[in-house]
Amino acid sequence: MAQDSFQSHAKLQVGGKSWTIASLKALDKASGGKVSKLPMSMKILLENLARREDGELVTKTDIEAVLNWSPSKTPEKEIAYMPARVLLQDFTGVPAIVDLAAMRDAMQRMGGDPNKINPLQPVDLVIDHSVQIDYFGSANAMQRNADLEFERNKERYVFLKWGQKAFSNFRVVPPDTGIVHQVNLEFLAPVVFRNEANGWAYPDTLVGTDSHTPMVNGLGVVGWGVGGIEAEAAMLGRPVSMLIPEVVGFKLTGKLKPGTTATDLVLTVTQMLRKRGVVGKFVEFFGAGLSSLSIADRATISNMAPEYGATIGYFPIDAKTLEYLRFSGRPDDLIELVEAYAKEQGLFRTDDMADPAFSDTLELDLGAVEPSIAGPKRPQDRIALKDSKRSFRKALLELMEKDIKDIPQEARDRWVTEGGQPVAAGGVIDPALGAIAKAIPVRTPRAAFNLGHGSVVIAAITSCTNTSNPGVLVAAGLLAKNAIERGLDVKPWVKTSLAPGSTVVTEYLREAGLLPYLEGLGFHLVGYGCTTCIGNSGPLPEPVSAGIKEGNLVAVSVLSGNRNFEGRINPDVRANYLASPPLVVAYAIAGTMDIDLEKEPLGYDPNGEPVFLKEVWPDAEEVAATVREKVTSEQFKRQYADVFAGDDNWRSLDAPKSDLYQWDEKSTYIQHPPYFQDMPKEAPGVKDIQGARVLAVLGDSVTTDHISPAGSIKKDSPAGKYLLSLGVDAKD
Repeated sequence: MAQDSFQSHAKLQVGGKSWTIASLKALDKASGGKVSKLPMSMKILLENLARREDGELVTKTDIEAVLNWSPSKTPEKEIAYMPARVLLQDFTGVPAIVDLAAMRDAMQRMGGDPNKINPLQPVDLVIDHSVQIDYFGSANAMQRNADLEFERNKERYVFLKWGQKAFSNFRVVPPDTGIVHQVNLEFLAPVVFRNEANGWAYPDTLVGTDSHTPMVNGLGVVGWGVGGIEAEAAMLGRPVSMLIPEVVGFKLTGKLKPGTTATDLVLTVTQMLRKRGVVGKFVEFFGAGLSSLSIADRATISNMAPEYGATIGYFPIDAKTLEYLRFSGRPDDLIELVEAYAKEQGLFRTDDMADPAFSDTLELDLGAVEPSIAGPKRPQDRIALKDSKRSFRKALLELMEKDIKDIPQEARDRWVTEGGQPVAAGGVIDPALGAIAKAIPVRTPRAAFNLGHGSVVIAAITSCTNTSNPGVLVAAGLLAKNAIERGLDVKPWVKTSLAPGSTVVTEYLREAGLLPYLEGLGFHLVGYGCTTCIGNSGPLPEPVSAGIKEGNLVAVSVLSGNRNFEGRINPDVRANYLASPPLVVAYAIAGTMDIDLEKEPLGYDPNGEPVFLKEVWPDAEEVAATVREKVTSEQFKRQYADVFAGDDNWRSLDAPKSDLYQWDEKSTYIQHPPYFQDMPKEAPGVKDIQGARVLAVLGDSVTTDHISPAGSIKKDSPAGKYLLSLGVDAKD
């Protein structure tokens, strides 16, 4: 070890090929055993610095700061962290590509070669945020939504397809392929990155422009969501400046009991971590309980890192990681490298290894997890399913406070705790609670019915949180099968949808013979992408929407997503609950949130006999057997064999093949940014910012999570008025 730097470079021989690595084993020896005591995620930060030590951006002092990381102290040292790659979704990715296109124009104007402007780090953009559920409940819903998606987004898609051809180091996964995080998990993430140009091997790390980028932490990859400016800086080879984090350890023991799902687990974990307070911290899971969780289960937990407030929710590389890489069709030589690299670097987890030192620790026995939902406004507000009716009634009173301000507290308490209808002796409406017992008559082409407070009007199997998980999706299909065989149906006021994370999902559901049963309850495929969870639920049928407005009803959505903030899911829906896919199906059948699914009938069979949830809930062994037999490695290989080619809509897009983008001055979406128009060849000097002031001070739990990147622009907003003045129709 030299006096001014750590000499940590070493060679790793794998499969007849030699790779250069930044050896953590060498650093451990040089530091007197400090590396071996670090959490796994901290070791990855350490490797990142050791590999890039240059005396300027990364110094020996930076490396020593990580080596000397203390679980009992709050770190104050900033480091320059360089992710191996960048992941974009289409909404936040377009501005980054616009900036690169503008840089090319500036380069040509200055007499340089515009083709030199390319991302310096590998960039993948997955188009997944633009599909909306306008059509549902029919066999052609997916195609009609996709056609409408291309009609609405043609300009953006042409631009991205141009970029796909114009830039090197930049790949685009076309629309209607899958959710960015699931495509990342199933296909894009290598776990160990191979730089063929310089012969280096190092951990796969990334930043992404979607807050749920940490989903890939479940595969042993360190990555998190950032803003567009940070992502663009990383694209251009600039490191992310960050404080060395505190690392909270979350120990898992035991196994999930039959009848509980990964969704129940993640809602429990989210509640525990949000209560503990982990904002700005790394969370790392450890303990023998990890071995009972599949990668899909782990990814479900990692996905909701933004909801429990952590930067990442990291699961170390272990035997399950290798098993998943092999199953999802990764190349054999890559899997061999991942195993050899992780074991050489001390990054491979086993049940018998010593626990690392953590800043703080929590512990959960998986066997203590119970069926749960979360809502009606926040993902951390977990409710045991057995308490769901009482909890909803209490929430309803809070949401209706203006309408029921004269109802005595005693009457409110009685209605919440007794769980019955708002009636007094003799079966008449209790005058004190009459405002709650609204029944608004509605007629649609399908049926006539009454809507009331608590009516479930949206039931969506959606979002990357659960659609990475065959266990819960197969469970949803089996519950649908059991329900149909008992003669149950979905209530006619429920907008149902199935928006899987990737095309692999529909293939294994079809192979298992379960897709027809989901479709039999209205859960037809509506698209592959981020839908209800980001507000792309689409409009409710007009009569249903009108009925909700007429009665000022507290209508409900139930979704297998990760976000349920008020106003985010649909403008007509005031209460939103997160639930597992099988529970989404169950609530669609019940049609109301004002029900105790453990004690009251889900519905009635054709003979008028009650059918309870426990009678149609799938057996855990049947779920496991179906996953084993019907989810195959060949499905992954088939679906990702030509993933960048796209469907007929994408292939038929006529995108220019020029090196420079042809800007449209009349465009209301993609405009040439002015940043480089008068820029001199020599960069101007840096000036201090003076007179800056706070623009907004917001209360607790008021965040940008309440708005969606896909939110509609209201006609009477400043942006709406501007677009209308340019001749843009309100529907556009």
